[in-house]
Amino acid sequence: MVDFIFEEHFKVRDYELDLQGIVNNSVYQNYLEHTRHEFLNAKGLNFRELHETGYDAVVIRAEIDYKKPLRSGDAFVVKIGMEREGRLKMVFHQQIVRTADQQIMVNAKIFAACIFNGRPIEPLFIFEKLGI
Repeated sequence: MVDFIFEEHFKVRDYELDLQGIVNNSVYQNYLEHTRHEFLNAKGLNFRELHETGYDAVVIRAEIDYKKPLRSGDAFVVKIGMEREGRLKMVFHQQIVRTADQQIMVNAKIFAACIFNGRPIEPLFIFEKLGI
């Protein structure tokens, strides 16, 4: 079981729905990514500033289990836990939970690596800032 160390709150907007009246599966990835960026910012790692200095954190794999659908107006929270995998990878454990009833809507495991000027590197200073 992972410890969640950060969360970001959202509310479903009508334009995020598909023809079935539920949040389109691709939109969940936007929620997950935005939360990762906010988490990094909270840890003092600005995604844009990292890029401008030659560092990029890139998603190399995403495992997403869609449990239940979100619908228009649903309030929800995206939670993050982290771990390090080997020398080069970070794993973001993420969960989307509907606020009204605490139902888990999505479980996700996002694998990321860091590159410097296009080459994979061991991001020790990033691991240090993230406490992993």
